Amino acid sequence: MGSRLNPYISFDGDARQALEFYEEVFGGTLTLNTYGAFGQPDSPEADKIMHGMLETPSGFTLMGADSPPGMEHTPGTNFSVSLSGEDDAELRGYWEKLSAGGSVSVPLDKQMWGDVFGMCTDRFGIPWMVNISVPQS
Repeated sequence: MGSRLNPYISFDGDARQALEFYEEVFGGTLTLNTYGAFGQPDSPEADKIMHGMLETPSGFTLMGADSPPGMEHTPGTNFSVSLSGEDDAELRGYWEKLSAGGSVSVPLDKQMWGDVFGMCTDRFGIPWMVNISVPQS
């Protein structure tokens, strides 16, 4: 798989409904992962969406999630641009350039789901998410 660039939208507790709606609009395959499935089964957010991805027959990719507790949700600014793939060197290179002169909110590091992930805002105020997947064997 090559690297992918797509929007990532944050929702205020209704990510499941929104992503299911977009699936109805665009068609395709929707994958939803909850906070409960990734280490928080007893939390109030257990059934909320930690990560959702819609891949459509037209080649569109849309990702989204419910904002975790403590993260501000402001409609109109509730998006990031997501870069993801398996090419570690390529994606780390993008990360270094995007985060230079900007601010890092989540350092690029291994996460509970097994991938390397980070969040930053570039020097122009655009929020980015970089996810380096563990290659599938």
